[in-house]
Amino acid sequence: MIIGIDLGTTNSLAACFTGEGAEIISNRLGKRLTPSVVAVDGENNILVGETAKEYGLVHPERMAQVFKRSMGSGKKFRLGGREFRADELSSFVLRSLKEDAEAFLGEPVTEAVISVPAYFDDKRRKATRRAGELAGLTVERIISEPTAAAISYGLYEKTKNTRFLVFDLGGGTFDVSILELFQNILEVRAVAGDNYLGGEDFTEILVAEFLEKNGMDADRLSEKEIAKLYREAELAKKQFSEKNEVTLRYPYEGEEKTLSVTLDRYETLCEPLLEKIRRPIQRSLSDAHVRLSEVDEVVLVGGATRLPVVRNFIVKLFRKFPDTTVHPDEAVALGAAVQAAMKERREEVKEVILTDVCSFTLGTEVSVERARGLYESGHFLPIIERNTVIPASRTERVYTLHDNQEIIRVRVLQGESRFAQNNLYLGELEIRVPKKKAGEEAVDITYTYDINSLLEVEVTVVSTGEVKKQIIRGKDNDLTPEEIGERMKELAYLKIPPREQEENRLLLLKGERIYEESTGEERVLLDVWLRAFEDALETRDAGVIGDARRELKERLKEFEEWNQD
Repeated sequence: MIIGIDLGTTNSLAACFTGEGAEIISNRLGKRLTPSVVAVDGENNILVGETAKEYGLVHPERMAQVFKRSMGSGKKFRLGGREFRADELSSFVLRSLKEDAEAFLGEPVTEAVISVPAYFDDKRRKATRRAGELAGLTVERIISEPTAAAISYGLYEKTKNTRFLVFDLGGGTFDVSILELFQNILEVRAVAGDNYLGGEDFTEILVAEFLEKNGMDADRLSEKEIAKLYREAELAKKQFSEKNEVTLRYPYEGEEKTLSVTLDRYETLCEPLLEKIRRPIQRSLSDAHVRLSEVDEVVLVGGATRLPVVRNFIVKLFRKFPDTTVHPDEAVALGAAVQAAMKERREEVKEVILTDVCSFTLGTEVSVERARGLYESGHFLPIIERNTVIPASRTERVYTLHDNQEIIRVRVLQGESRFAQNNLYLGELEIRVPKKKAGEEAVDITYTYDINSLLEVEVTVVSTGEVKKQIIRGKDNDLTPEEIGERMKELAYLKIPPREQEENRLLLLKGERIYEESTGEERVLLDVWLRAFEDALETRDAGVIGDARRELKERLKEFEEWNQD
């Protein structure tokens, strides 16, 4: 079976398509969301999800999160004396989801449809595919998150033509997409977004306000103190869904620092972020040649859309209430599962044609004439414009610049800047041309781009008909199967604990973290509880361990609730 996976910045989850429709797969802890967090403990155990998050509160230097923002980059994350790229950290999350799916389905899982932000460029999409391969998955398709969300909302089953906007604000990325349904064709008209804007930024707003009002310097706080402050700010932010005023409390240097923030004040603080949201919306509407009034429905995706400040902004902007019929955290995974079912040609899924668009402009570097006979190099020639429906094929003709020029080099670029150096370099190829005077020889450059983000570049010499083709994979964008296998061997030293032990490990880590945050008699009490649970683990009796786990879980829950009052 092919499963659908939403590999998110803050949380990830998997879904499958059964006879009753798309269904979220619960993880080993019985939860639907797996935090996109990875940690390496002192024994080289890889921890993923909630366990890694809890471990990282005590050992932040051994934990990584929000690494999706660095997909496709050269950034390295150092955990436990080892370095990892973002795609490698993502592969651990994907492997965890894969194991949970296998336990849920009772069969091996080797194929998946994985979603990415619509505004992910070629390098990030290929890094996502590589993460899947490192996790032991064949990635059948990379699907844009807004398209997956549209499928899950059942928009592809509507009987009338509909134009809708998908507003996707996750933990670390923001996408806005304009889609249109015509008969059985679901067409993406335009996409825009920001790969560095999400719910984490709305948390950071509270942290910055807290530090300023309390006269504190972030540089003087340890990694552990910063991690705890962000956790408290995240909890306070979520309370805005129920309260018009929240209070952030944080013990520091023997006293409790506090900050009370009203919803009105929070909205004022968030105005710069809301303005950053507004710009991609305007750009997507402009690219799609659609006015705000012509949008029939607004669909919300991503956990950050539950924030009142975000929903109020949407209602004011579009002058209509958004569609919230599907859980915003689950919409993308459910849609990816439906896409997987379509890939398998399941009879239960209504056949629908899905079209996507090229998120960024694809072009090449050329020289342009600035004055008679004077040329300036380094300019960008667009060949396939952004928001062109794909698959697409476009051709541009370029001419030799110098007398007796023998070679034309085609540099393949992706981006929106008119200057080549500001755009993303994907690769290049060269072709020989007959020696003639400048401008007398030409080549036709044809770009063909498909839904799997594969770009074929074909260069044809006009005078001779000679053709040179190349699939552009880009510098550092892909590993060969041999390289992937080699990297998997390099990572083999890492041990991933059996999934059955995860709940016990998580509970112990949570208890240890609460112990560190407590003092005096509270610590004595916590120590007794934790020792009792450790004694139960030593018995290796599943029944005894289960009873002890339930008792400790309840005690820790009551302890935290009592301390929050």
